Amino acid sequence: MSTLPSKDLDTFPSPHPGRDYTIRIRVPEFTCLCPKTGQPDFAILHLEYIPDQLCLELKSLKLYVWSFRNEGAFHEDVTNRILDDLVAACQPRFMRLRAEFNVRGGLYTDVVAEHRQPGWTPQPTIDIS
Repeated sequence: MSTLPSKDLDTFPSPHPGRDYTIRIRVPEFTCLCPKTGQPDFAILHLEYIPDQLCLELKSLKLYVWSFRNEGAFHEDVTNRILDDLVAACQPRFMRLRAEFNVRGGLYTDVVAEHRQPGWTPQPTIDIS
């Protein structure tokens, strides 16, 4: 497998496609460029998804995230583009991407985008307290 940035996302079969289970991935080193100034923007990506038939392969996800390092992108756009690409790759039942951008000019930006598979409804929450 390549160790260069890539827009290719690999998947593997979900080991438990009959069950709703949550996968959480934290990506603390996301970078892209400000499209206005060319300066780097840094973010922590918080990915949470309930797979259907496929799961995201982590090394390809790392190389995919790395591919944005030299691209200019507004926070709102890049968050939604990433979500769209991840959904296209693995067709999850549910996926949420939160991009927590570091301070720039005294402002923090968090962008949250979600996908729900048509017809899918989450299981009710169980409180065990």
